[in-house]
Amino acid sequence: IDIMTYSILLVLLGAIVQPKGGPGQKLTLKSSAFTEGKTIPVKYTCDGKNISPEVQWSNVPDGTKSFALILDDPDAPSKTWVHWVLFNIPASQHELKEDLPAKKELDSGATFGINDFGDVAYGGPCPPNGPAHQYVLKLYALDTKLDLKPGATKPQVLQAMKGHIIEQAELKEKYKRQ
Repeated sequence: IDIMTYSILLVLLGAIVQPKGGPGQKLTLKSSAFTEGKTIPVKYTCDGKNISPEVQWSNVPDGTKSFALILDDPDAPSKTWVHWVLFNIPASQHELKEDLPAKKELDSGATFGINDFGDVAYGGPCPPNGPAHQYVLKLYALDTKLDLKPGATKPQVLQAMKGHIIEQAELKEKYKRQ
């Protein structure tokens, strides 16, 4: 094959293997409630309504079968404190509405894991008095649906995800009690 045909094939092949977002685009996570480097609004914490924030994502990679979402506090005194575990979010879903109901499974099939408050639900930031804590919200695009029951722990979810993470995105936010 001549050089021109070879070049065209390389360009076409490059377009085929790129993620859905296009060349150079990665899975993107955003929330008007959890904005990178900002303070988490009180209504999403134990000092407010303690409701889950709305979250959206885009540039979903090819092959995604489900998503998992984890929110934790690596600055907690004794261990990384888990606030939110949600898995088996359908690949067709690209957002979570604010104030999700506290039930084991959502109508979409998304399933809650257990947080460190002992709840199968969202548990907002609630650090002890003192310096601000950083909170990390991670979204994982997975090539499978996880074979786990409601109430799975973060370690169980992370173990089940091993070898199935296509891509991940994260946001880091802070909160300090007044």
